[in-house]
Amino acid sequence: MSEQKSSRTGTRFERRRAQTRRSLIAAARVILAEENAMPEASIQRIAEQADVGFGSFFNHFENKSALFDAAVADALEEYGQLLDEVTAVLDDPAQVIAANVRLTIGMVGTHPELAKILRHRGMAQLHAESGLAPRALRDIEVGAASGRFTVDSPDIALSAVGGALLGLLELGSHRPEVVSPEAAERTAALVLRMLGLSAEDADDVARRPLPQAPAPRA
Repeated sequence: MSEQKSSRTGTRFERRRAQTRRSLIAAARVILAEENAMPEASIQRIAEQADVGFGSFFNHFENKSALFDAAVADALEEYGQLLDEVTAVLDDPAQVIAANVRLTIGMVGTHPELAKILRHRGMAQLHAESGLAPRALRDIEVGAASGRFTVDSPDIALSAVGGALLGLLELGSHRPEVVSPEAAERTAALVLRMLGLSAEDADDVARRPLPQAPAPRA
């Protein structure tokens, strides 16, 4: 009897612990999306944002850097999964890349928190082992293997594609008009030309109707 009670208590404890961790990561994501807020954010402020006790922070993370790294990974993994879902209906690797570029630029409006996190921390994640980077590398490799793309090095191609995308997101923070749907199509066409498509083919693919865009998750 006591063993069963202990097991049930342990289960509740693990659920509460997991919820606290999720709350801390969610709070860090909010702070990451703020301009220049991360270095100045105190652990007390993070705990208050998460609505958890100050001491709870150290039960989950060694320091602020560890929390913010986890928050970035969480945000980009979430968005990577959404992109996988929305492009699963596409068979053309070029259309997958174009759709991902256009949706990612569009997330300035559809997923503003994620867009800001990507803009602030995306360069450091360009060759990460989780999130958007391995998915983009996978899509480039699929296109290269099928002959759709002409690239000597998928890793270098990823740097070029990611740099173009992050550069536009940064520009858009100062000039919002450059993250319009038309600008997203032009950027997608540019990326496809970098991957070896002709200008005519790239422009055609970049203008094809998008699959239904992923909606933000509650």
